[in-house]
Amino acid sequence: MRDNSISATEALRAGHRAVTLGVVAVVVILAGAAALLFLNLPSADAFNQKVERIFVANDALTAPTEIRLLEILAESATSFSEVLASYRMVIFVLLVFSTALLGAALAFLLMIVALNRRMTQIKQAGIEVSSLVIARAENLVSLNNMDFRLTPAAIETLAVLAEARMDDEVLSGAQIEAMISGRDAADCDEAAGATRIKRLRDSLGNQMVSELLVRNIARQGYMLSIDKDVIRMV
Repeated sequence: MRDNSISATEALRAGHRAVTLGVVAVVVILAGAAALLFLNLPSADAFNQKVERIFVANDALTAPTEIRLLEILAESATSFSEVLASYRMVIFVLLVFSTALLGAALAFLLMIVALNRRMTQIKQAGIEVSSLVIARAENLVSLNNMDFRLTPAAIETLAVLAEARMDDEVLSGAQIEAMISGRDAADCDEAAGATRIKRLRDSLGNQMVSELLVRNIARQGYMLSIDKDVIRMV
């Protein structure tokens, strides 16, 4: 279980790194594309500059019609520069929006891949304990939000094993018997602790099978609490 938790943590960290690198790559690529696009767009004052050169080159034009034509060209240049500036803003907004969409799509894609891998690991490992709550006063064990009632002896055995697991300790049968009975480990029999483990497994295992596999329907009988499509007879 420790190896599974470590591998899951490493996989989660690797997924976060992949998401971060992917989002950064998307932002860099789109930023480069935006820079090339804006550099290749004509300047907003390009038309105005050409009209100004026309005015300078044709300063001899004095007829009202000619002057009016130059004024129309100047107004057209101003309108063109305003339209081009608005186009630049629209392109910038679209690039920002596309960056956000691509980043979100990449993050969701990697999350789906990580979840699929995790689901595959869970299917291969069978039941995975995500929470274990031991209520000694009620002789009750909550395993993945499923409640199982055990005998006081089984509860004590499970509590000893839980405390040892939190300290990363491995207990022998004699040590388990000593911690429960309060005697010295040298005076305890290895078989006594093994018997306690066997009783705990039998009691908890029977209830788990009843909860997860063999279902008891009151006043009707028994049936398997699984999807019939997953059953194969060979």
